[in-house]
Amino acid sequence: MPKRNLGAFRFQCQNGAVDPSELQELLTEQSLKLLDSLPEWTSADDLLKTVNQLRSAGHSRERVAAVLTQSKLRKRAKAKFSEFASQMLFTEMGLEQATRLNVAALHADRFRQAGIRQVVDLGCGIGGDALALAALGIEVTAVERDPVTATIASFNLAPWPNAKVVESDAESFDLSGFEGVWLDPARRDNSKRLSDPNQWTPPLDFAFEIRQRLPIGIKLSPAMDRILIPEGMEAQWVSVDGDAVELVLWSGVLAREGIARAATVINAGSRFELVGASDSKDVEIGALNKFLYEPDPAVIRARMIGTLARQVGATMIAPKIAWMSSAERIDTPFANRFEVVETVSIDRKKIQTMLTSHGVGTIEIKTRGVDLDPSEFRKQLKLKGSKAATLILTRIENKRIAVLARRDTEN
Repeated sequence: MPKRNLGAFRFQCQNGAVDPSELQELLTEQSLKLLDSLPEWTSADDLLKTVNQLRSAGHSRERVAAVLTQSKLRKRAKAKFSEFASQMLFTEMGLEQATRLNVAALHADRFRQAGIRQVVDLGCGIGGDALALAALGIEVTAVERDPVTATIASFNLAPWPNAKVVESDAESFDLSGFEGVWLDPARRDNSKRLSDPNQWTPPLDFAFEIRQRLPIGIKLSPAMDRILIPEGMEAQWVSVDGDAVELVLWSGVLAREGIARAATVINAGSRFELVGASDSKDVEIGALNKFLYEPDPAVIRARMIGTLARQVGATMIAPKIAWMSSAERIDTPFANRFEVVETVSIDRKKIQTMLTSHGVGTIEIKTRGVDLDPSEFRKQLKLKGSKAATLILTRIENKRIAVLARRDTEN
């Protein structure tokens, strides 16, 4: 990150200067230097000790509260922003909703590869995606309607002369002069999730209208109803270390030719992708073999299970259940692989006997296609052994079956 100069704040507001009272104490040279000097605290005792030390040094209660809140948020933010977190400011909600920096870098690279040099980020939050765009040399205008969040974004983007923040709502902002749009609609009202796209800020229809004028990338929940995806847009589901984190819809030159569905999998910093011109057709149903494959959630969401099954030479174990099986061990970044040890019908006594005979004392329970609560089912089991295993409760054809398996990480 370029060197920060507090005097380089270039916060611009369409309705006049914004000086949020929540940030008055924090946004001073003394408070920011104090924040940067704080060591990480790992316990309540460490926190209390730090508070007492700062108060004894003559710092006001307001300053101590402000810097410790940011210190806590910076620690949490490392998971998303790595070393950049130590030079940024956050809000609780802004950090929760912010794009991981390695994922934001993928977004920014789309614009770079498309040759788009002037981007407006509508609903920029604390500025994570705008930061990634600016880092690639793209001129970015970050638009945020909340004054406090806009001020935070302005601080985070201050090191980049090619980035600026404007306080405005997305729907009234003038898009003239821009070559592309990034939009992350607010899908919460305080802590409440909003399921109706017409209640999002801005509404989804507004986002889709923009694509008629400018290339756009729209960040959405990976669980969004697929029926809402318009024809002609590339839909890209992204997962990070096994968690589905977003669905992005791309239009115009930002969408890749011939690709309507994409599953992008990021594991331990490496990126892999399955793509197709449409949802892939499932493969046939087959027998349970030596190995079971659990597709990555991005693959499941993108409906690329059939493509993956053909890659590893697997068959499905039951209709509409995302488990595949093969007789051969095939390496793939797109699925977890398990080696089958034993199977019984889903009966607690039979499962107990199976676990006891294999000396299983630690168990991971996975369910798919059966109506059972893993945590409640675990309470019914008496686990006394020393071995760890995975119990898969699912269906094969019309039979409910329990599969004792071990995670197979052999390459």
